[in-house]
Amino acid sequence: MLPSIYNPSEPFTIGLLGGGQLAKMTAQEAYKMGIRVAVIEHGADSPAGFMTKKEFSGGWKNSADLEAFIQASDIITLENEFIDPDILDVIAERRLVFPTPDTMRLVQDKFIQKQTFSASGIPTPHFAEISTKQDLVDFGTKHGYPFVAKTRKFGYDGYGNATIKRDTEIDMVWRRFMEGEDPRPLLAESFVTFTKELAVMVARNKRGEIAVYPCVQTIQQGHICVTVLAPAPIETALQKRAQDIAVACVETINGVGVFGIEMFLTADDDIVFNEIAPRPHNSGHYTIEACYTSQFENCIRAVTNLPLGSAEMRVPAACMINLLGERTGSGIPDSVIEMLKVDDVALHLYGKKDVRMGRKMGHLTATGATVDDAFQRASLALNRFVW
Repeated sequence: MLPSIYNPSEPFTIGLLGGGQLAKMTAQEAYKMGIRVAVIEHGADSPAGFMTKKEFSGGWKNSADLEAFIQASDIITLENEFIDPDILDVIAERRLVFPTPDTMRLVQDKFIQKQTFSASGIPTPHFAEISTKQDLVDFGTKHGYPFVAKTRKFGYDGYGNATIKRDTEIDMVWRRFMEGEDPRPLLAESFVTFTKELAVMVARNKRGEIAVYPCVQTIQQGHICVTVLAPAPIETALQKRAQDIAVACVETINGVGVFGIEMFLTADDDIVFNEIAPRPHNSGHYTIEACYTSQFENCIRAVTNLPLGSAEMRVPAACMINLLGERTGSGIPDSVIEMLKVDDVALHLYGKKDVRMGRKMGHLTATGATVDDAFQRASLALNRFVW
């Protein structure tokens, strides 16, 4: 059996590549376990960087700050998938880093990601590499309209995606992605007509031990997740199938850490893989209040090769709602007093200095006897929150 990397009898620092809200909530769990935290981010006073003396604000592209960050860390993990694997290779020469550069090479490029999972028998939409405008035309001819064009890297919350509804829209999409100052390689995917969007969080350590969280339903608005319902209001057999697909995805890429796997449920009760996030994920925020071990604690346990905690829910149901920016200006809300009067609702504010329309500024989670009960309580709290 491989030993754990973390020895609580000695000072130990986990380095976080990225300083946003995911890093902040991961750091909070690390501090509970007596682990110190180093943060590297492009800019000072990020949500996680503000919490530690070991903040490196020059970012991972700054060689001096990267070197200092490596020196300050005993082991390193990441909060976003946009870091060049070549930089992870540099880090991996000196420190253990999870997910590994090899894992990241399989998931960062969404075309390679789809190739990898499709080859392993995981159900995916039809997809193709797009090198020319004619490739888009050919894909539409073969698989029909609408279909989705995506940038292969650096897309999130709908950024880098375009739904092509008819052949006359191909020129516009090609110009948008390929003829600007920063052309980005594309892939195309067939459009999946779904009844629900599902997600499953999976934690896995170096020993291959796995913790599988419940299947949840995610509700999107404008490609941004606004609500998570746990567990998903679908049949138990479908929940289990989604969990099995999620585990297969993580094992296929030899993932170590915590991973969010997004899927579609179709009208025919098929479950189709959409995307994987090699990090804590928005669809797993509910686990802080609703599960025995949160996704963030299991992230720490996984990358340090500690035994994983139970991913089971300790309440019957939960609902998470994102707090999205509704104005531009200071990131401090006008009032949370009335919201805090709602029972069984937890408020998480990320401490971002500035708010803008649609920006994720925090979230709230309500627990309840049923999903409907939790949703109603979370909605009541949201209506009382004042930006």
